[in-house]
Amino acid sequence: MDITEVPVSRDSAGKNKKNKKQKQKKKKKSLEGAVEGKETEEKKTEEKMEASFPPTFSVSEIKNKQRRHLMFMKLKQEKRKQKMQLKKKKKKEREALGDKAPPKEVPKTIENQRVFDETTVDPEDEEVAFDEGTDEFSAYFNGLTNPKVLITTSDRPRGRTMKFCEQLATVVPNAHVYYRKGLPLKRIIPQCVSRNFTYLMVINEDRQTPNGLVLCHLPDGPTAHFKVSSVRLRKEMKRRGKDPTEHSPEVILNNFSTRLGHTVGRLFAALFPQEPQFVGRQVATFHNQRDFIFFRFHRYIFKNEKKVGIQELGPRFTLKLRSLQKGTFDSKFGEYEWVLKRHEMDACRRKFQL
Repeated sequence: MDITEVPVSRDSAGKNKKNKKQKQKKKKKSLEGAVEGKETEEKKTEEKMEASFPPTFSVSEIKNKQRRHLMFMKLKQEKRKQKMQLKKKKKKEREALGDKAPPKEVPKTIENQRVFDETTVDPEDEEVAFDEGTDEFSAYFNGLTNPKVLITTSDRPRGRTMKFCEQLATVVPNAHVYYRKGLPLKRIIPQCVSRNFTYLMVINEDRQTPNGLVLCHLPDGPTAHFKVSSVRLRKEMKRRGKDPTEHSPEVILNNFSTRLGHTVGRLFAALFPQEPQFVGRQVATFHNQRDFIFFRFHRYIFKNEKKVGIQELGPRFTLKLRSLQKGTFDSKFGEYEWVLKRHEMDACRRKFQL
């Protein structure tokens, strides 16, 4: 069967090109019309949103994510404007009244809205004074003993934990760092007592970072177990000062107001000698805020009669009390004065234990 070619005329080819061009033009026009339609719809929605602002309904009811975000940002800006206007108005009223102006309002915080604790210590209470005169720290506060601290670690410590121990030994005067060598704490404590140590400090680690601290007062206790977090060594700190000197520092204890907090504060105070050497100009601070104890170590300098310069020396870390045990460390038969129960004690955000 023979196949013959059908000749295509040039006129039909030109017509095909014209048809293609017309189709392309139609597509462009339809696309432009769709874009213009979208723009007009967006303008209309924006006008509607502006007209219905502030909204009479909840912003979370808007299902469109972009519209919901726009409305939320507008509400935020409007609230900020109103707040600034109120501030300016109050400032003008204060300037107009002068000395007769009412006192400034104290902002509400979790600290000043704290739930009252029955165990809050009154410094003039005779019962508290008697307890402090007969507790385990009375010998230190009466000047009969001088602090001597042994610092050790958990088994097989890593480099960062050992550096942390060495830096703690420069902060606490008369502190000695010893490698544990796998000995249990029940065998270490009698050896410490025979060598006149007043404290045993054990640094625990997890994944090569310090995560726990056992602080045992010798020879009669108590023993406190803390969670350690946010540890920063001296090399990891910016704008730190030179290494601390051997002078015994001043000690500042902040916000230890309850009976438990008072015991913990006395536990920290007995680590340092009672008579600080002011020549060194060094300060160790234990600041309790919402049951987290922040430790900082500074050096200060008097620039003039009014200005004081402060330089952090390091290390810095944060402690959270886990338990307080009577006597020396005994994990099996020890009597606990206080144990942290997270789900019971942390239910109210405005109730604190220390």
